[in-house]
Order: sequence, then structure tokens, then C-alpha cells
Amino acid sequence: MFARAKVPLTDPTLVRSISGQFIATGVPSTAAGAGLAARPEIATNADLVRLEPALLAVSAERIKASLRRELDLNPSAPWRGKIFLALHPAQSADEDVAIVSERSAGGWNYQVRLPDVLPRTRFARAMTGVLLLEFANRNAGAHSAEIPAWLTDGLARQLFADDWQKAILSSPGKMVNSLSVSRTVTTARGLDPLTGTRRILRNYPALTFEQLSWPTGVQLSGADGSVYRASAQLLVNELLGLKNGRAHLRAMLETLPDCYNWQMAFQSAFRENFPRPLDVEKWWALQIVGFAALDPGPMWTPAASRDRLDEILSVPVEMRMASNTLPAHADISLQAVIRNWDPLRRDAILQTRLRDLELAQLRMAAPLVVLTDGYRRALADYLGSGSRAAPLLQLGKHPPGPPSKTTVNDTLDKLDALDAQRRAIESAIKPDDMRP
Repeated sequence: MFARAKVPLTDPTLVRSISGQFIATGVPSTAAGAGLAARPEIATNADLVRLEPALLAVSAERIKASLRRELDLNPSAPWRGKIFLALHPAQSADEDVAIVSERSAGGWNYQVRLPDVLPRTRFARAMTGVLLLEFANRNAGAHSAEIPAWLTDGLARQLFADDWQKAILSSPGKMVNSLSVSRTVTTARGLDPLTGTRRILRNYPALTFEQLSWPTGVQLSGADGSVYRASAQLLVNELLGLKNGRAHLRAMLETLPDCYNWQMAFQSAFRENFPRPLDVEKWWALQIVGFAALDPGPMWTPAASRDRLDEILSVPVEMRMASNTLPAHADISLQAVIRNWDPLRRDAILQTRLRDLELAQLRMAAPLVVLTDGYRRALADYLGSGSRAAPLLQLGKHPPGPPSKTTVNDTLDKLDALDAQRRAIESAIKPDDMRP
């Protein structure tokens, strides 16, 4: 890919990109040699990007071109907002990036404040986010668009899944005989952009649509092991694969400034695929099961299977002995949830546990496979989805309408019987087999 920056002779710290949309400012590398970027442990870290104005302007144009191809944007459509990329000397390798939207007479402009050293994933997320904002706000009035985190993170991973070094240019790591030398790590991944996501989601279940919609700070920072980002990429990948998926995603972005929240814009744009809000949750749960079924990863040991089943069948809660005491953490059974919780909270947690059982069944050790399926069927019957086929047989089909619910007592009896079987199975497994 060819891209270049326009460098004014009067000011080496200000660089305009070839299209004129990006204006990068900051201290050039020759003047920042004593900064954090010059430290050996930083210069040799392939996960960190070392930025300078000229390379930053080129990277921005390349990232814009990648996003245009991914969303099938009209290449001749003019951009409306300038993006100012303001570099400052990094104080640590873990600084945040700030994006500020500014309304002017001619439309919206944006300022991205970046440290000159930052993690590659954070840089990719920031540039993807501001480019999505610029596209969404091209015809916006006084209200700026709200870009959902799952779309920014998902597209960032999708864009840079293969050969990110073509788009993200980092300053040279060191000078050898007056020549710039950089460390490059290349990983061949073929044509599957989900290779890294598959590796993460082999060990952790993909997040629900609700969890993706309301991420925590830990998830956004990647401290959850990048499970949120991997789940977001899978969601974006599946949405793009829908009939007219790219057109619907563009329509969602264009209507964001006119909507109270992104959920309304999503529902309007994807109404052809998801007539009701509940339809997208059902569809996404089916995609998760299908993804795990196609690539479930290695089977768990009996010990890991036991621990995972115990985790699924218990619900963490906080309990107070008195109103003026600190809460104590405890685990309660699914039976206690069914007996004591209100219907809304009860069904929400049971739906989550049902999905976890469906995914876990694909990787359970042999002694616990049938037992896991028994728990799955018990919850499915109670929630009114007992007629659903097993996960591997239902891929690509819409689940039928819910039948009548079984009684509470019947479900509690089933779960009690399954608990007794579980204790018997675990006691019959040889100690050597139970080692993690």
C-alpha cells in the first residue's frame, strides 16, 4: 500500500497526511532520542508502537484505507472532519489515549492525544474509533455519534488480524552504522482473521450480547485476557457476514447521531435480520455455540471438567448478616436461584448457565459429558426451550418457539438427582485422573 506524508519545511514537528485529513504534531524522533522511546526495553518490545509525526500521518492514511475496504465505503466520498493527532512524550508504556470531538461551523473535527509510546492494540483501537466517529458524524448536527465499544474493538482486531505492520509504522528501534534498524516479528496466519480470537475463546466462553453491550473497565483495558476484544471481533465478523451486513453496519453508523443510543440505531439498521431486540440475542447465542463446535479446542482433563462444571452450577452472591455489616461472598446453587429469585433475575442467570453448559459440553472429559447434557436439558426444559436439538445439530437453524414450562418442583427434583449423580461420578474417578 502506498501512502506518504506532506512535511512542511517551516515546522518539522507538524505533518499533514497526503489527503490533508490528518495533521500530526509532536516532537520528531531526532529530538526525542532521550525519551522513553529510546530505552532498550521499549525499543525492543514488539508489542509497543513508537510514534513520530511523519510515520503517524502515513499510518493514519493506511488505517483509513483498511477501514474503507472492510466496510465497503465509497472511496470517492469526501471526508468531512479533520483529525489532529497530537503526540506528547510518554511517561509510561501504559498511558491512555484521549479523543475529543469539537463542533465547528463546517462540521466536526477531532483531536487525538497520544503518547509517543503505547501498546499496539491501544493505538489500533484509538485510530479505529476516531475514524468511525468521523464517518458517523459527516452529516451530524449538534449531537455527536456514540460508537459502541464492541464495534470499535471488534473492527480494530478485524483490521489488524493479519500483517498489522503494513498499516502501523513504528519508529526505528536503534541506529547501526548510521542506518535505522527495527525489530519485526511476522506471524503467518493464512486467510483466517479469527485465528487469534479462536486461540482466546478456546479457553474462555465468548461473552453474551448483553455483556458486550455493557463492558467493564477491566474488559476495555484488556485485563480480562482480551476476552472482550476477541468476542467483539467475532460479533463484528458475524455481522459483516450477514446478508447486506456491511450496508446495515454503514446505515447504523450514519444514523447514530440522530438516535438516543446506539441500540436504537442498531435495531433500525438491522431490522431485516433482527425484527425484535430479542432476536439478536438468540442469533448471537447460536453463533457462539456454532463457533465453539467448529473449533472447540483440546478436551479438558477430568479435573478441569469437574471444576468448570462446579463453576457453572454455582452462582456467586453477596450476603449481609445485618444492614451495618460488610457483605460476605458466598456461592448458591441453581436450586436456590429457582426457589428464591424474582423471575427476571432468575431467568437471566439461568439463560447464561444454559449457554455455558452448551459450550462446556463440547470439551468435557468423557465421564462428565452425559451429566453435563443432563443439566443442560433440565434448564432448557424449565426455560421453555426443551425441544431444542443438541448444539451440534441445530447450527444454522432458528430455534422453535418455546413450549410450556415444566413445574418448579420437577426441575428441582431433576437438579437434585443430577447433583447426586455428579457426586457419584466424581468419587468413582481415579485420583490420578483428577489431577489438573
